[in-house]
Amino acid sequence: MPTTAGDTGDRIEALLGQLPDGRGKQVAEELVRVVVGMYGEGLERIAGLVTEDVLLRLAGDDLVAGLLVLHDLHPVDVDTRIQRALDEVRPYLGSHAGGVEYLGVDADGTARLRLEGNCQGCPSSTLTVKMAIEGAITRAAPEVAGVEVEGVTPEPEPVPLQVGMGPPDGWHAPEPSGSRWSAVPEPGPPTGRPVAVRIDGVDVLLCSVRGTLYAYRDSCAACGSGLAESTLAGSVLTCAGCDARFDVRLAGKGLDDGGRHLDPLPLLSDSDGVRVALPAAVTS
Repeated sequence: MPTTAGDTGDRIEALLGQLPDGRGKQVAEELVRVVVGMYGEGLERIAGLVTEDVLLRLAGDDLVAGLLVLHDLHPVDVDTRIQRALDEVRPYLGSHAGGVEYLGVDADGTARLRLEGNCQGCPSSTLTVKMAIEGAITRAAPEVAGVEVEGVTPEPEPVPLQVGMGPPDGWHAPEPSGSRWSAVPEPGPPTGRPVAVRIDGVDVLLCSVRGTLYAYRDSCAACGSGLAESTLAGSVLTCAGCDARFDVRLAGKGLDDGGRHLDPLPLLSDSDGVRVALPAAVTS
């Protein structure tokens, strides 16, 4: 079941997209607009009646925060929310991110950042930025149009980490240093659970979140058990063995213990299909 306003919006759009063109679809779209407008007006009245402290506490809930953003009622400005999101993710980045400077949101609605220190120029920063930093900003400020980061050095060509962001026609992925690309089987339709597959002798966990596919080693960072029977609610993966929670959009960051995280694997979608980078020492 969707756990954020964004998830619900995506679901509504998908359902409307399945309707045939005609009067029925027009009525359904108008119904959605009326209901959204009614809830927006109700939220605006509530925001005007409660104290600022109460409104801030309400905004601490991801679902409520998404609704407040949707109706331009969030009590915290976008710059502050992005700064706070970066502060939360920095401890997880550790030595992989010597510094992340937030430059602001430009006129096109794109959040811009710059990597500093020992993170700048490091090939591994591509994975760090795309999965951890971008995920944190998108979650805290869903209204931004995108995230651009200066100082990211690809390895040695740009390698998309999200399915659907494919490279130009004719482009072929280079072999990642110390690893190789292996084909990923079709995970099937979303079921509310991750999909465990074995690829070239490696147990891989595939998680689909709002149309984006993420891959991890199939091992809980807390108890070491496999995660095939775990649940996936939005971006939160909960281990069936120990109830440990991880955010798959934040490079597998532990939500109960920030010192623990899943082991992410880069994904690539191009003319050869969907592939995952597995360590050469394992796949050989």
